[in-house]
This record gives sequence, structure tokens and C-alpha cells, in this order.
Amino acid sequence: MEDDPGETISIDGKTIRNSGKPGERPIHLVSAWAAANGLVRGQVAALEKSNEITATPKLIEALALDGCIVTIDAMGCQRNIATAITEKGADYLLAVKDNQPTLHREVKEYFDGFQSGILSEERM
Repeated sequence: MEDDPGETISIDGKTIRNSGKPGERPIHLVSAWAAANGLVRGQVAALEKSNEITATPKLIEALALDGCIVTIDAMGCQRNIATAITEKGADYLLAVKDNQPTLHREVKEYFDGFQSGILSEERM
């Protein structure tokens, strides 16, 4: 099934409480949510929270995303994830937080320059 053009797909990971046996890690799922349809388009299990970064490209590969907008929280703000999204014909909206100080500073400087009207040609 192909996604509708312009549809927003939100990708996020969640840990399912009490899903593991005692002494084992609980199940962590990365899901693609299509808000317009009110349904999950796909899920991939990750072994642990830190593996969400490796599970997300697998989920993206399984989805039809041509013309869609994909949103991901700061966990998914990775070059390989952005590349995987654009290779599927979609655009992305990635969150940036202070835990990536260089990227956060560069994005802030870009938007500060945009707001003040002082964007250089090289930054555009």
C-alpha cells in the first residue's frame, strides 16, 4: 500500500513496560504512525533503547514514503536516517536538542541569521 502524497509519518520508539522476563530487557519498538489514518504503518523491534538508531533505518526501508513528510525526535537526528528518508522520496523534520551541541548551535545560528535577514549565500 502506497502512502498518500504529503502525508505525515511520525517515527518514534517506545519501551513496553513489563514486557521482558525478570532480568531481561523489556521490548522496545520503533513505530511509524500515520496520523491522518490513525494507524501504525510499521514497527521494528530494537533490542535496547540505544539500538533505536539502528532500528529506524530498517523501518524506513520497509515503508512506502514517496511524497511524505517524516518526523522524528532528537534520537533520530542522524545523517544515515535523513539519507534513508530522502532516498525513499520523502522529506523530513528532525528535532535537535542541546545534547548535540555543535549541531544545535549551527541550526540556531542559521535560524537567527534567517530571522535577522543576514543569511549568507554559502549557508543557504
